[in-house]
Amino acid sequence: MEWRERAQDDTYNKVEVEQRLLNELPAWFLENGWIRRKYKTSGWKGTLMVVNTVGHLAEAAFHHPDLTVSYAFVIVKLKNHAAKGITNKDFELAKKIEEVVMWQPADEGGALEGTPNDPRFKYIKYD
Repeated sequence: MEWRERAQDDTYNKVEVEQRLLNELPAWFLENGWIRRKYKTSGWKGTLMVVNTVGHLAEAAFHHPDLTVSYAFVIVKLKNHAAKGITNKDFELAKKIEEVVMWQPADEGGALEGTPNDPRFKYIKYD
């Protein structure tokens, strides 16, 4: 079954999850029934910015991840508790988190130039 044809709470098996991660979210991986990603930051300020971004997106989506928060990293873990597995909700929220947290305006070539390449201003460690 094509993933777009699935009901929102239909779960994926391990092979399907790993294939979608490989194709769509290569920085994410499957571990103990969760899809997860570690975002490295430059310190507490960056960590709080990532946590607040993830929190906003999760609340807007009404689908909430588990977070592990430390001084210089945030681990985001997603699975659908009600469905007891990984669903399209998890993939869609992971994609939105990845898009927003890893956004680098300078790569787009527009008026927004992005954070200066200066350690005083760096807050996240881009892949």
